[in-house]
Amino acid sequence: MAVVIVWLVFHDPAIDYRLIAAGALLPDLVDGPWGGARLLHTLVFSAGLLALVMLATRRRRRDRRRWLALPIGTFLHLLLDGMWTHTHTFWWPFFGAAFHDRLPVLVHDPVVLGLEEAAGAVALLWAWRRFGLDDGARLSTFLRTGRLSREMVR
Repeated sequence: MAVVIVWLVFHDPAIDYRLIAAGALLPDLVDGPWGGARLLHTLVFSAGLLALVMLATRRRRRDRRRWLALPIGTFLHLLLDGMWTHTHTFWWPFFGAAFHDRLPVLVHDPVVLGLEEAAGAVALLWAWRRFGLDDGARLSTFLRTGRLSREMVR
């Protein structure tokens, strides 16, 4: 969903959509093994990652443009997980240092989880068709660079 949201907002074929996806997956991949929503599910982490990218890419516009996709992905993860409803984790450490929340994907009712996964599958199918990824050359370019064909912008 993060890739589709970024496309619908920016309509920019030059964004590295692989980094958007990586940023959106990163919080669950890192926090998941620890048993719940932890540091990467906090606003502090995403804001800190954004600040780090901005500082690390000063005077390097191309690098900044590329690496901004990673914190955008982590912010979208927070949005799509509804983390703002988990006050203690989202606003950590301002409401205490302990983490108590399970991963949102593990808390949802199975019906809700099924609907979320179905929406994700529909978004994936839409993106595959919209971006013409059934064309081998386009798919190869996307996998190699993370970029979409400029002809996709209408």
